[in-house]
Amino acid sequence: MSVKPPMSHAKTGGPLGAAAPKAPLKTARPSSAVPRDVALLVFLRDRGILVLWAVLLIGFAIWNAPYFATANNAMLILSASSVTAVYAAAVAIGLFSGAFDLSLPGVGALASCVTAVALQNFGFAIPLALALGVVIGALCGFVNGWISLKGLNPLIVTIGTLSVTSGLAAKVVGGYSIYGLFQLEFMGSARYFGIPSHAFIVAALYIGLTVFLTQTRAGIRMRAVGGNAEAVRRAGLNERQYRMMGFVFSGTLAGIAGMMTMALVGEASPTASPGVIFTALTAVALAGVSLQGGRGSLPRVLIGALILGTIADGLTIAGVEPYWATVSTGALMIGALLLDKYLTEAISTRLVRISTLNVHDGVK
Repeated sequence: MSVKPPMSHAKTGGPLGAAAPKAPLKTARPSSAVPRDVALLVFLRDRGILVLWAVLLIGFAIWNAPYFATANNAMLILSASSVTAVYAAAVAIGLFSGAFDLSLPGVGALASCVTAVALQNFGFAIPLALALGVVIGALCGFVNGWISLKGLNPLIVTIGTLSVTSGLAAKVVGGYSIYGLFQLEFMGSARYFGIPSHAFIVAALYIGLTVFLTQTRAGIRMRAVGGNAEAVRRAGLNERQYRMMGFVFSGTLAGIAGMMTMALVGEASPTASPGVIFTALTAVALAGVSLQGGRGSLPRVLIGALILGTIADGLTIAGVEPYWATVSTGALMIGALLLDKYLTEAISTRLVRISTLNVHDGVK
């Protein structure tokens, strides 16, 4: 009778008769590195506006040499872009919070007319008159928010309040412009260190608002409302409060923009130009601010306003008819919206594909 020899430890890898341990399955770890094509698309969406501005500056400098690339012309571009930049900030902050406001030109006209009457007819001190204009803008924003939050479409509501504020502005000044507001030159045509005074106002507003939106709890929540209001409600936050905040900010900025316009031209006009909101929307579209809310950057909005100022200035120096500037502005808005839509969808598609591949690799 033959006896089988005992199994060796070398074969079993363990005690006598124990089963050999199985080697652990190797799973592919998803790569944390962003693929180059996705990184390029994100760069074009978020930083492409800087490339566009650089191309325009170089192009106009060559086309309009030696008149474009001068320090004085740079100051003219800053001056021409300042009011647009403030109106664009008003539009952007509204979109960030889901508070789209089309009444901004009327709010600006009303704030400037009230300020002018306070100065000329009632002898208000300049700081008090300017503060009154800011309050008028904030109040208009509050009214827009209060009505819109009743469940009405903000676009329709603010189109209505555009008409109301324009009519009130005309009533305040009796239907005529108020001239001779030379006491506001310090925030209009004056220059400090060679830089237009209103450029300092724009810089202060953008720095303050950027810090608020990115570094404060209220600002971050306000942006979250525009991006996903339902998630904010589920988190137990008052979504209406932050949306109202967006309307008030928009109205306040429109009031400031109206007073800046008044200081620049030395008169208060009750006319609310619809071109103001169109130009501001173009700057916002160039900056890649989502019309659905939540996504966007104020510094890029400022670059968008500067791009429009650069185009207008460059075409003027070249002797091109003014209507071509309007044509280019409209074309830029359409192009920016189409490009943003394409880039956003392309990024989303590629990220979904990468995620799917990683899952499949992990289960092999």
